[in-house]
Amino acid sequence: MPVAFFDFIDTLPRYKALDRPQANRLNLRRRFIISPVRKDIKGARVLDLTSHDGRWCYAFAGAGARDVVGFEGRQALIDAFPDFPDEELKARIKIHCTDIFDGIEAAIEQGETFDVIGVLGIYYHIMDHARLLKLMRRLKPKLIIIDSEFSTRPNPIIQLVQERTDIELNAIPEYEGQDVIVKGVPSLQAMELMAKSAGFDLTWHDVSDIARGQRPGVADYFRKTKMRRATCFLRPKA
Repeated sequence: MPVAFFDFIDTLPRYKALDRPQANRLNLRRRFIISPVRKDIKGARVLDLTSHDGRWCYAFAGAGARDVVGFEGRQALIDAFPDFPDEELKARIKIHCTDIFDGIEAAIEQGETFDVIGVLGIYYHIMDHARLLKLMRRLKPKLIIIDSEFSTRPNPIIQLVQERTDIELNAIPEYEGQDVIVKGVPSLQAMELMAKSAGFDLTWHDVSDIARGQRPGVADYFRKTKMRRATCFLRPKA
């Protein structure tokens, strides 16, 4: 059986400690997130927002990115990145411990630009969705990849939800001692309207080619409920 990109992940110390294997989910998500835009990534300068332990930075480098910059708010997650195996890929990656808005504003101030920006798993953990799009546009990307939970309600809304800040997959605290934060989960229509307003053309990735028996670990992309995960690609309007 051929080895898929993320098959190594469950051998790393922090993943061994998890309740369930992650390799299959990450390999399938890479198919949604990376594969359709590999040509855009190859040779590109990439910014990865909320980089977690660097797994998507690593995937961008593996897809041929020239260099990858990550912003992650939890230093403990960044400290796990050296466990990733390929030294040549890791050499192209630099992860900074910073709030994403602070990091983007600093990058703009320094005149930095990026060809591709990854917004993977954070767009439904914030409240300032339109602000984020406008800031990213100032970095002059040719492509923005957004992978997020979305409300499937048939109107352009942002649904407010509370979540704890002590869980590493959730939003970071906005002030010391903040245990619970309010986040906004946009609907699919809201995402389209915000992208249009910020000057982007948006296309959704079609996941229907994944057969029912091949979906373990990514059932959240196929939910028939009021919320599901999806991937979209934003490009500046001509």
